[in-house]
Amino acid sequence: MQLNFSGLRALVTGAGKGIGRDTVKALHASGASVVAVSRTDADLVSLSKECPGIEAVCVDLGNWEATEQALGRVGAVDLLVNNAAVVLMQPFLEITKETFDRSFNVNLRSVVQVSQIVARGMIARGVPGSIVNISSMVAHVTYPNLITYSSTKSAMTMLTKAMAMELGPHKIRVNAVNPTVVMTPMGKAYWSDPHKAKVILDRIPLGRFAEVENVVDAILFLLSDRSGMTTGSALPVEGGFLAT
Repeated sequence: MQLNFSGLRALVTGAGKGIGRDTVKALHASGASVVAVSRTDADLVSLSKECPGIEAVCVDLGNWEATEQALGRVGAVDLLVNNAAVVLMQPFLEITKETFDRSFNVNLRSVVQVSQIVARGMIARGVPGSIVNISSMVAHVTYPNLITYSSTKSAMTMLTKAMAMELGPHKIRVNAVNPTVVMTPMGKAYWSDPHKAKVILDRIPLGRFAEVENVVDAILFLLSDRSGMTTGSALPVEGGFLAT
């Protein structure tokens, strides 16, 4: 999707790989100044070579104090994409405190913290803004061993609505994108087994998983003025899975 974000500054978390990385590249190509946040320095180094001029911030968003130190003075941000997440698979009876805490700290608590930092800046500057939270299809359906991850994404649905309600009077829109399996390198590796993939594909009317660009296009649309009357919504990018 070709949109012009010239003159705007965007912050993308989980920017080192997959959806986050391609979102940074798309925003950079569309004229935005981009702050790329990842916990893996090597990913940021390679991304900076692909997108000269981006600002790289290396921090583990699961650490509240480190995140505050790294982003507390990030400066003016007009667009925010909360993409960082961990997927820690365990069956319900084996979920550990460490898995639960890590999942919620990164997948949900960091969304609150980073969004607070960015939204306070928008309000102080008196400017409108757009926030997009990257959720998942599993916010609405269950899948074996993904209970903790699914719970974080389900909670994000209500968090997105609540943020939209409270930030709307400040002209800050907040939406979510809910993809199915996405063909990132990790997605391709995990779902390369046709028997495993068939369980999901049989329920997708379009008969395929999402490509990264499908999700990035949805993110850019929600960040842009073309969705200027949309807030508190969750945009499915799942080929009709939820309709079956």
